[in-house]
Amino acid sequence: MASRQLDSLEFTRAVYPSAPLRLRFRATTRNRALAWQKQLRARLIELMGGLPSTRCPLRAETVETRELEGYRREKVVFQSRPDLSVFAYLLVPERGGAGGAAKPGSGRLPAVISLPGHGRGCDPVAGIDESGEPDTTDKEYQHSFGVQAARHGFLALVVEQLAFGCRRDPAARKKGLGANSCQPAAGAALLLGQTMAAWRVYDVIRAIDYLASRPEADAGRIACMGISGGGTVTLYAAAVEPRIRAAVLSGSFASYRDSIFSIAHCIDNYIPGILNWAEMSDVAGLIAPRPVFVESGERDDLFPVDSARTAVAELRRIYGVFGAEQLVGHEVFPGPHSFWGKGAFAFLRQHLVG
Repeated sequence: MASRQLDSLEFTRAVYPSAPLRLRFRATTRNRALAWQKQLRARLIELMGGLPSTRCPLRAETVETRELEGYRREKVVFQSRPDLSVFAYLLVPERGGAGGAAKPGSGRLPAVISLPGHGRGCDPVAGIDESGEPDTTDKEYQHSFGVQAARHGFLALVVEQLAFGCRRDPAARKKGLGANSCQPAAGAALLLGQTMAAWRVYDVIRAIDYLASRPEADAGRIACMGISGGGTVTLYAAAVEPRIRAAVLSGSFASYRDSIFSIAHCIDNYIPGILNWAEMSDVAGLIAPRPVFVESGERDDLFPVDSARTAVAELRRIYGVFGAEQLVGHEVFPGPHSFWGKGAFAFLRQHLVG
């Protein structure tokens, strides 16, 4: 038996070098880089299973409004597809606490679409405890970053991702607040030749449409920020949606090889065939030259920090061809897989407020 090869991880890691990666970034000029982006973006959308070509009416409504310390919280619902609704919290900062974020003469604020990772859904991001009451004591790994965004003067739209929180199936609801229904939903997507990533990305696209309908929002200054699975959706959304002016990837960026390929992740992370074409840094390169910020915990056991450093270096090389290497930010912090935010909000203020 000693001479036999029985380890599944050893096998898959040995197979990785044979991955074709046909569209890895090799451009040396801006024009060639733009052509590469067009080709890879189209391929990525195809691999994710495509996106709807027509948009249904939003039918948006606010179902509850609550005044809290420093911001107003609205519960909102809008249609992503004719047969799929999106739930979100809109956090509107007090004007006195906007920190100069409003555009002069318009009163419109830059907005941050805030995407949760696995857990209780969007409530922890919106600073809501298990009983439904305000709680920003940072008990959970998401650290109420939607509330943080509002307190930094941004309009924060905290989106409930499909299969999380109130958008779960009945079986998941019976298991408790922390359970999700990524399985079977993401598995169902794969059986249809689609992906949960694309379903969630399209919700982000419609969230931008919703923000554009709000008088408080500056539609030209919309960022997307996410932790863990929310960072993954932020990556793909920013890669395919040019209206996202800046992206923050928290606890979600490394190489496919060292993270999703080698470490157990939820099924909602997988894009069939992606390694035939690109690595994660290439996908992030589709955001160029828009600003992107990565934060990595030194003890992150899902997106290893050394791999994140290498991927960020690759990403900066792509941005360098656009003459925009300085628009890639990276902060390594002394912690586990969790949201940090120290450099991220300063980065967003620099690029969305000026």
